[in-house]
Amino acid sequence: MIKLQLIGYLGKDAVQREANGKSVLGFSVAHTERFRNQQGISQEKTTWVDCSLWERENLTPYLTQGTQVYVEGTPVPDVYSNNVGISVPQLRLRVYNIQLLSGGRRDEMRRQPADETDATGTDPMREPEDELPF
Repeated sequence: MIKLQLIGYLGKDAVQREANGKSVLGFSVAHTERFRNQQGISQEKTTWVDCSLWERENLTPYLTQGTQVYVEGTPVPDVYSNNVGISVPQLRLRVYNIQLLSGGRRDEMRRQPADETDATGTDPMREPEDELPF
């Protein structure tokens, strides 16, 4: 068995689609390695991994751009043609384990503070002004 473990950030929101009657989430994870070259100059190298996560559509709202994730799965080497027709190697990962390590970008509705009044228009945390009936 070959297993790949990766910690990185989602480049954009996960996309849900159907394949062979099953749901699959597609997303790309970037891992940036920082190091110094022989001259002592700081360098960065980013590796992108295209991931597929099967039958876990309930994670779609959480897999948003900028979310840090730990993914574990089976690597699948691939080749694609770029926009100038050159064949480029690509690493894909069939994910079987995922952990959310940080939050990414969320919908505006989630960022707004919750309204602290209930449906009657009163604040449920406010103590009643009347004396208790017992």
